[in-house]
Amino acid sequence: MNEIISNYHSDAISSFRNYERLAEKAIDQVSDAEFFAAIDAESNSIAVMVKHIAGNLDSRWRDFLTTDGEKADRNRDMEFELAGDTRESLMQFWESGWRTLFDNVEALTEADFSKIVTIRGEPHTVVEAINRQLTHYAYHIGQIVFLAKHLRSSDWKTLSVPRNRSADFNQLLAEKQQAGVDDVGRFGVDRIVQEMDKEKGGPE
Repeated sequence: MNEIISNYHSDAISSFRNYERLAEKAIDQVSDAEFFAAIDAESNSIAVMVKHIAGNLDSRWRDFLTTDGEKADRNRDMEFELAGDTRESLMQFWESGWRTLFDNVEALTEADFSKIVTIRGEPHTVVEAINRQLTHYAYHIGQIVFLAKHLRSSDWKTLSVPRNRSADFNQLLAEKQQAGVDDVGRFGVDRIVQEMDKEKGGPE
């Protein structure tokens, strides 16, 4: 595979996995009541955002190269309604959606990157389609993290560099890089934070 295409392909997959993991680490911190809680009449709960992202994942990535990304059997409006949905059923839908994404994105070949796909009839290059969805998921996952942090308040376990501890983080990151550890950096922030917490006896 062409080096530029290969690098983009690999980074896109890593970015999707990072956002999936970020959302799940936030979701894992909330109770069932918090999972379904909406902070006002116009806001979506974490449950609704999980359902919407899952519905989008299923529609956009199922038969990605051969059918329009807005599937005829998708009911987008119902993604914002909870009717008999449980936390377990929504997380199963979520996991299925991400599995559909990775099954299709990981299988892309160099030749596939020259193809055109459509979303609601609008032509996209494969790169445009990937970027469109990557930014869309990042937007909603940011909402999930923000809401989970708000709901957990002082019990929230940070998923990014802790406040007032940037120097500690940078030092530990540099030490790991000098030691040849290659799974750190922007996709390994939470693991480094966990090590910092252990060394300091818990988050400050």
